[in-house]
Amino acid sequence: MDTFALVVTIAVALFFTYTNGFHDSANAIATSVSTRALTPKAALAMAAVMNLAGAFMGSGVAKTVSEGLIQTPTGSKGMGILFAALVGAIVWNLITWYFGLPSSSSHALFGGMVGAALAGGTTVYWHGVLEKVVIPMFVSPVVGMLAGYLVMTAILWIFRKANPHKAKRGFRIAQTVSAAGMALGHGLQDAQKTMGIVVMALVIADVEDYGDPIPIWVKVACAVMLSLGTYAGGWRIMRTLGRKIIELDPPQGFAAETTGASIMFTTAFLFKAPISTTHVITSAIMGVGATKRVNAVRWGVAKNIILGWFITMPAAALVAAASFGIVNLAFL
Repeated sequence: MDTFALVVTIAVALFFTYTNGFHDSANAIATSVSTRALTPKAALAMAAVMNLAGAFMGSGVAKTVSEGLIQTPTGSKGMGILFAALVGAIVWNLITWYFGLPSSSSHALFGGMVGAALAGGTTVYWHGVLEKVVIPMFVSPVVGMLAGYLVMTAILWIFRKANPHKAKRGFRIAQTVSAAGMALGHGLQDAQKTMGIVVMALVIADVEDYGDPIPIWVKVACAVMLSLGTYAGGWRIMRTLGRKIIELDPPQGFAAETTGASIMFTTAFLFKAPISTTHVITSAIMGVGATKRVNAVRWGVAKNIILGWFITMPAAALVAAASFGIVNLAFL
């Protein structure tokens, strides 16, 4: 196997992780920054550290990505498919980041994998894609919205007699914990997705076998790149999540972050499902906002975000398929 192709593919995978970090850092910290629970620099530093820690908390999501979605042939063709999949995901990440649209880096990656696999004429495990990607794509936002609504309703009832100023001050402090939980869950979910891709590249190159433990250097490299990307920040998307959907106060921010973190940990440990942190936190913010009054949520902004969710996988798939065509003509 061409060592150069392996090195290039791993390098592109790590760059995807970096774009995932600055694209999705808003998921963990936008609400805390918008409610002034944390300063932007403190929030980014905290998120980077917790992303790093979360990356070492499991491997179930990585296994799903590396073994449950597509079949990659050995040799240069398999490496070309992985490379094209990553290009599709990176291009879509950069486009949505530029326009401040909180789309899913995870679904960009999965769309890229499916598009490249189809272009390369290899097998797509449609049952795995349906069960582990498509169904969670529809279910997790619904769960996030309902859970956010219920958590916020419970908070309003429990603290209905509390002094509003003291309660907000307390929730502002509590948000440092809930934001850390979001960042930890993001590391748990998203670093593992790239770990799965790197493992696929190592298997194609006959360096590893399927079922082998993830090498420690793979975990470290993916975790570090995700943390570096997170620290670089994603200010465009942060403004969308923190201000444009709804003006959040500290109790609402705490409710949204607690909801999002809980869903990410549950799906990672119980179902090993690679869900979108973007979908979960965005829908939780909508659910939390709806407790104030339904029209408090800027549904026009929400509609554009949801449309972005639906086009992410096919758009990334098309870019990945075109990328594979170019790679195939030039190198294979």
